[in-house]
Amino acid sequence: MLTRSTIDRVVAAALEEDAPWGDITSEALIPADAVATADLVAREAGVFSGAEVFAAAFRLVDARVQVSDLLADGAAFAAGDVLARVSGPARAVLTGERVGLNFVQRMSGIATLTAAYVAEVAHTRARIVDTRKTTPGLRAFERHAVRSGGGHNHRFSLSDAVMAKDNHLAVLTASGAWVTDALTEAIARLPHTTHVEVEVDRLDQIDEVLAAGIDTIMLDNFSLADLAQGVERVAGRAIVDASGGVDLSTVRAIAETGVDVISVGALTHAARGLDLGLDLAVHIPDPA
Repeated sequence: MLTRSTIDRVVAAALEEDAPWGDITSEALIPADAVATADLVAREAGVFSGAEVFAAAFRLVDARVQVSDLLADGAAFAAGDVLARVSGPARAVLTGERVGLNFVQRMSGIATLTAAYVAEVAHTRARIVDTRKTTPGLRAFERHAVRSGGGHNHRFSLSDAVMAKDNHLAVLTASGAWVTDALTEAIARLPHTTHVEVEVDRLDQIDEVLAAGIDTIMLDNFSLADLAQGVERVAGRAIVDASGGVDLSTVRAIAETGVDVISVGALTHAARGLDLGLDLAVHIPDPA
């Protein structure tokens, strides 16, 4: 969940990075009493995400800045739509502009791409989920954006669930232990509430992994034919997660094999920022 404290911490760091000693351009050129009104306008269609983040970029610069008429996260919009209105001291609006836009463009880009994936699999039972392939420091923002687009989140961090990949299994069985026994012994040491997922890359690995009583099995880089066989072999004994080779041209066919989950790293590592702009008007009071 994206909390107010997380938003303020990350946005404050971004503002510090962008204006470590203040916005010397606005302070030099803009009268202190100038007031600005600006509209956040979509230059292209998409799905919105980052409303609270966008507002925080201005609130943390100057509490007098007001952000109103904010579109709700998850709402679709067309090119030309006004997504929010910002009003307050012109210097503060100009100082927060770039940081606010950077976040909302990035988050809306992720939400828009996620929505495209979700639409491709809407006729199936498959759920689209993200991965840990996120921008360092921005995982909470980017994963919120995935949810805005109708997707779901995989484990948030290495601390949240067990996910044994090929390298983990190689180390686990280096002594010659049978995979089933090694997994069973490892699971026995875990709290009963811990979810366990194991990655396989061949059909003949499925049975020995499932025999350990895991919760989810990831079929990694399987062909469509092998995915269908894998789903049949699992036969409801675990959640089936498909990964690898997933893009908008392949996701529908992958979903139609009957998998439960499709992990898509591209949702966060390959999304482009949407073209959103801040159209600004400034009012300078007449001298008394």
